[in-house]
Amino acid sequence: MGLRFGLLGTGHWAAETHGAALDAHPGAVLAGVWGRDPAKAAALADRYGARAYDDVDALLADVDAVAIALPPDVQAELALRAARAGKHLLLDKPVALSAAAAGELAAEVAARDLASVVFFTNRFSDSVEEFVRSAAAEGGWHGVRATLFASIFQPGNPYGASPWRRERGGLWDVGPHVLSVVLPVLGPVTRVTALAGPRHTTHMLTQHEGGAVGSFAVTLDAPPEAKAFEIVLHGERGWVPAPGGDRSAVEAFGTAVDRLTARIGGAEEPCDVRFGRDVVAVLEAAERSVSLGRAVGVDEATG
Repeated sequence: MGLRFGLLGTGHWAAETHGAALDAHPGAVLAGVWGRDPAKAAALADRYGARAYDDVDALLADVDAVAIALPPDVQAELALRAARAGKHLLLDKPVALSAAAAGELAAEVAARDLASVVFFTNRFSDSVEEFVRSAAAEGGWHGVRATLFASIFQPGNPYGASPWRRERGGLWDVGPHVLSVVLPVLGPVTRVTALAGPRHTTHMLTQHEGGAVGSFAVTLDAPPEAKAFEIVLHGERGWVPAPGGDRSAVEAFGTAVDRLTARIGGAEEPCDVRFGRDVVAVLEAAERSVSLGRAVGVDEATG
C-alpha cells in the first residue's frame, strides 16, 4: 500500500499532471479528490478510480498527504488546514500570495514535523538539479540574466482563462520557476527593484547577499513569436546557461512524489515549503517595488 494522497483541485493542471502522475505512481494511491465544483470533482475522481469528497475535512481524515493544484491564495488556506490535520504537503508554486501566509504555513509544517515539497517543475529534472548543485558548490558567480516569456492567452491554451494568472501575471506564475533555479546558486535576495513593461512584463533586478545581481524579465502575455525561456549565469567562468528540464510535467511530478516520500523518511529536501516561502518573499518585494517606484528590501516588503 502506497502513500495515500488527496488531490485538491479539478482544473487542467490537477487532472493532467497531478492526477495522472499520482495514478501512475507505484508508491502512491490517489485516494480522493475535492474541488470547489463538486461535479468536476466527481468526474475527475471517476476518471482515476478515486472517491470524490464534498468536504475537505472528511478527505483529510482518510489520507496521508495532499497534492494541491489550486490558485495560490486558496492553496495557502487549504495547505494550512491540511498541515494542522497532520498531513504531508505536495504543493504548487507559488505556495501563497504573501510572505506572511507562506511563513505561517512553513511554521506549521516545522512545528508538526511534516514533510513538504513545492513543485517547481524543472527542479525535478536530473539535469537541472545537477546544474544547481554544481553551480552552487563552484561559486564565483557575479549574476544571472533570465527571461521567461510565455504566451498563454492564445486560443486553446488551457491556462489562459485562469483568473489569478490574469490578475497577478507572469511575476507570480512563471517568476517562481526562474527563482527556483537562481536562488540556490546566488543566495538569498536582500533588495529588489522592479518595473512594469509592455504586455504585462515585469523587469526585476535582485541584489543577493554575496553581492551578485540578477536581471529578470517575465510575462505570460508575450507575442507567440517572442516566447523564450533562458537562464544564463555569468562570473569567473564567463557565461554559463542553465539546462532546460529533461522530463515531462507528469514525470517530474512523479519525482516530486518520490522526494516527498524520501522527506518523510528523513531525507533533506531543497524545494520544501521554507524555500517556497523565500521565493514568495522576493515576488512580494518585486510587486511592492513596482507599486512604489523604488527599490525595496525584502524584509521591508514582508514586514
